[in-house]
Order: sequence, then C-alpha cells, then structure tokens
Amino acid sequence: MKVLLTSFAMDAHFNGSVPLAWALRAAGHEVRVASQPSLTGSITAAGLTAVPVGADHRLDEMVKGVGDSVLSHHADQSLDPDEPGQLTPAFLKGWDTMMTATFFTLVNDDPMVDELVAFARDWEPDLVLWEPFTFAGAVAARATGAAHARLLSFPDLFMSMRRAFLAQIGADPAADGGAAGMSGMSGTSGADGRAHPEDSLGQWLEWTLGRHGLSFDEEAVTGQWSVDQVPRSFRPPSDGPTVGMRYVPYNGPVPAVVPDWLRVPPTRPRVCVTLGLTARTSEFPNAVPVDVVLKAVEGLDIEVVATLDAQERALLTHVPENVRLVDHVPLHALLPTCSAIVHHGGAGTWSTALVEGVPQIAMGWIWDAIDRARRQQELGAGLHLPSHDVTVEGLRSRLVRVLEEPSFATAAARLRAEAEAEPTPARIVPVLERLTAQHRAHGGLRPGGVSAACAS
Repeated sequence: MKVLLTSFAMDAHFNGSVPLAWALRAAGHEVRVASQPSLTGSITAAGLTAVPVGADHRLDEMVKGVGDSVLSHHADQSLDPDEPGQLTPAFLKGWDTMMTATFFTLVNDDPMVDELVAFARDWEPDLVLWEPFTFAGAVAARATGAAHARLLSFPDLFMSMRRAFLAQIGADPAADGGAAGMSGMSGTSGADGRAHPEDSLGQWLEWTLGRHGLSFDEEAVTGQWSVDQVPRSFRPPSDGPTVGMRYVPYNGPVPAVVPDWLRVPPTRPRVCVTLGLTARTSEFPNAVPVDVVLKAVEGLDIEVVATLDAQERALLTHVPENVRLVDHVPLHALLPTCSAIVHHGGAGTWSTALVEGVPQIAMGWIWDAIDRARRQQELGAGLHLPSHDVTVEGLRSRLVRVLEEPSFATAAARLRAEAEAEPTPARIVPVLERLTAQHRAHGGLRPGGVSAACAS
C-alpha cells in the first residue's frame, strides 16, 4: 500500500515517526514523508523520501514576537483535566483560541494544506499517518478517501483537554457516540458538518475543509484511530480506537556515532545531562539553567556527560572536573551506560530514557512535560524539578537520592518492561494494513504498491 506520513517542520515532532516509516518500508510498502521544505534534510537524513509542500512555517517569528505571552500562559500549568482546579473554563477557552491562532494555523497554513492535498490527489495514498498537530494530514486524507490515523509520540493530553473544552461549551462529541459518530447530534461540534461557534479549532478546520469541498466532523481532529507510542502508565483515558506501539529511539538527523570513550565501561556512576535539540534549532527558549546544573554535580563521585553545543557552553562560568562536555552523542547508545539522566523534559529524551530503564530528573515547566515528569515521580522512576525552581543544592540533593536509593532504578526497570511489552513497529504493520482496508474509501489496497491480494 501507499503510506503518506506528514508532520509540520520540527525535528522533535517528526523523529517519532521514523521507526514506523521504516517498518512500513521494510514490509514492502511505498512511503512518502511530506512537510514544509525546512524538514527535507531531516527526512532524507533518515533515509526516507521527502515531499516538500508549502513554504516554511513562521512559528519562530511568532515566538520572537509574542512568544513570552504565549508561553507564560502555559508555564507551570498542568494539562491534565482530571487534576482538580487546573483546567478552568477560562483557561480551556483561552487555550483553544490561542493555540489555534498562534500554532495550529501557522504550522498548517493554506499553502501547506493546499499543496499536501494536491500531492495526495495525485499520488493517491491508501493511508495517511499524521503528527497529532498536523491537521493538514487529515484534510489530505479526507480529500482522497485515504484511511488516516494520528501518530502519537507524547501523552495525548491535547485530546483530553479538547474533550473537556467541548463538554464545557455543550459540544461534547462523546454525547453522540464518540469518535465513530461525531456528526449527528445537534449542538455537538461537527453536527451537520458545522463546528460549534465557540470551537476555534473546529471553526478553522471547517473553513479549511470547506475550501476543498469537504465538511467538518470531529474525525478531522481525532483521526480514524491513533497509533500510540506512549507506555500505558502515561496514557490519558481515550474514547477513540488506539493501536499501541513500542517506542523505538531515533534521536534525530545529527550524526549517530559512538565515540571511543563510550566503549569503555564507566568506573563510577555515569549521569547524562542534556537540554535537547529543539532549543538549538528554534526560537523556543530553553529555561534550564545550564551553569547551575553543572555546579550541582561538582564534587560528586560520579562521571557526568553533558551534551551542550557551543552556545550552551558559552553560558558556563566553570566546568567541574567530573564533567565531560560533548556536542552530541546518540542517547540510545549513551543511556544504557548511565545510572541517571538530568534533562529539560523533552518528549524524545524522556521516551528514550524510559525505554532504556534510566531514572530521570526532569526539569520540565511547560506543555505536557509537567505532567510526564509528575507521573514519572508518582511511579517512583524519577523526580520532577521545574527549571525555574532549580538551585544548586536542590538539584544536588535530588540527584544523590536518585543515585543512592535503589527504588528509583527498580521503578525505572518496571517502566522499561512495560514499554517493551508493546508490539514493535514491525509487528503493527499488519494491523495498519487491516485498519486501512476497513477505513479506506476508494479502490483496493496495493500492498508493496503491487496487489490487493496480499493485504492482511
């Protein structure tokens, strides 16, 4: 079959799709990856075939202009609708309005959507897999009759928040039977092809779909099903069909080379310190105090490997004797040698540490990083320390705890086992073939691009 993957141009949101893309390719299916032109190098570096569509989004310009106001709206705000007092009606309404205006419409602008639809109409994919904020993928699938699903690389708090918001405005699709029947009941968002007037995301999707002769229903937000790489202990409750998949680390387009020093077993506990790649390649600020982190580890009988680029190193006033500075090392190669990791809270770093069974100190302060870190702490596999609360003594004492109390390593090993219990990307390919056959609205499947007889 023909499979179109699509993600807006940001490595952190694309990387999670690479192992599944290669599982599909290795099974004989045709795979294309569509995004704005700036992601082309990352796509081809992963050995995949790129389809540049539209022009580069202007997300960095937005962050430069009004980013402080947008980010401050989210700072320290849990996105868990089940946490008492967190998601007030005012916050949910503001979140829907602001995210639609400053994020969703920027990374799915008209040229990107229109060129993606044009490519899909020409190539005729059987299945579209889309990054959960790249709604252009749903539009392209609807325009061509392709089956389509979201590919999740982080806990799906967005959908939990959306359900809470729609319930708040009296437009809850669950009242009409959930994702399978979201276009019947008057008043629900998607009823009769119309979004609820207070639903900013729905209104924009209704308009975007309408430009291509299509009507809106909630399936444009939810997909027909989701592929979820997040371990079950971190998944919010979901009404929609879900295919669980094991997270397989792919740490990005930077060279994945194992240095000589990493081939020598450490003689004392090794700790990884990393601030991720997003802050290096975008205008999103990294609120982690680099100098404070390294001061916190000074004098401890440990070996610290800190992955910092030149700009991050420029912030340092002193490099302790027990710290090794490196620009980059593949996390999935480094972490099996580590006793702990201290990081910024990014989903890729968190997921890689989780599947390697490494206790974590996560300094997340925004988006779902807060809830992931808190849940990790609840499960005993790490500690949460928001970046703006980091002090030398506070971080030092937490790191000593994580290294000296065996319960952290034990809990991290449990989470690793939970993650490994999920099927690999290769094992879910037949499941995707079956679901595509059920949902695709035109013609017969072309497994490997050849014959419909091979579908299973």
